[in-house]
Amino acid sequence: MAAAAIEAEGLRKRYGTVEALRGVDLTVETGTVFGLLGPNGAGKTTALRILTTLLKPDSGTARVHGIDVLADAALLRGQIGVAGQNAAVDENMTGLENLEMVGRLYHMGRQATRERANELLEEFDLAEAGDRVVKTYSGGMRRRLDLAGALVARPPVLFLDEPTTGLDPRSRLGLWELIESLVAEGTSVLLTTQYLDEADRLCDRIAVVDLGLVIAEGTPDELKRQVGGERLDIRLCESTERDRAIESLSGFGDTPPYAEDGSVRVPLRERRGAIARAVRMLDEAGVAIDDITIVTPTLDDVFLQLTGHAAEEGENA
Repeated sequence: MAAAAIEAEGLRKRYGTVEALRGVDLTVETGTVFGLLGPNGAGKTTALRILTTLLKPDSGTARVHGIDVLADAALLRGQIGVAGQNAAVDENMTGLENLEMVGRLYHMGRQATRERANELLEEFDLAEAGDRVVKTYSGGMRRRLDLAGALVARPPVLFLDEPTTGLDPRSRLGLWELIESLVAEGTSVLLTTQYLDEADRLCDRIAVVDLGLVIAEGTPDELKRQVGGERLDIRLCESTERDRAIESLSGFGDTPPYAEDGSVRVPLRERRGAIARAVRMLDEAGVAIDDITIVTPTLDDVFLQLTGHAAEEGENA
């Protein structure tokens, strides 16, 4: 069995009176995308900075690509790529010059650096803009160039800190596809994000972090199952009939119906025929329906249940 790409145990970090990390354990398998999901202030970025040698933990251990983060920091920096929340590019240089500069920092040699830079510009759909100064680039182009820079030395492990923050939907989708292609080629990715749809799309496993602790971990589907299965959401024509609707549907499933956010919600045992059966039961009870839909749990539901607040709330940390 291949060694894990990232292994961290008991990571702790305090800023004054604030405990940013309170004993975080992480294992990221090789060739997968692992997501750190949580609000600003949860500790995601602090954990990433420790794993990329930018910050020392107060206690705990970590190995990335088999290399000790503290004991062999200089060696590790040559084995990882990092793309942060803000594109780390020089606006007064061209796209090609930015990538060549990264290659020189890795001591790759002039010819190898030029070949790799042109290869990445082509791969990231920036070839035609390679000779333009970066100040003329759009936000999506800068983000792609930043990610290309993180890949100049072909690192086996890539760290992405909220890589699609501020991008338009089309640019986000394009970046998702690039990340998926990298993983298909064997790159291991640790991704921090506030976007629940992003985590659902990209991540093989997710750790939900809040107040410096991992409060849940699993695949996206495993986490969704924690909040229950599918349910019917029924909006009535008359809210005064809510109690009668709940009573008429009381034998529908294993879990009783309940009222929430102006709707009657009915946990489902089986999806097939559920809508037709519920409509028939409510019609027999004389309850009129305005709308009825089947709702599948999302990571939004998981996050709200686990933390009590939305993923975008909080302070930076």
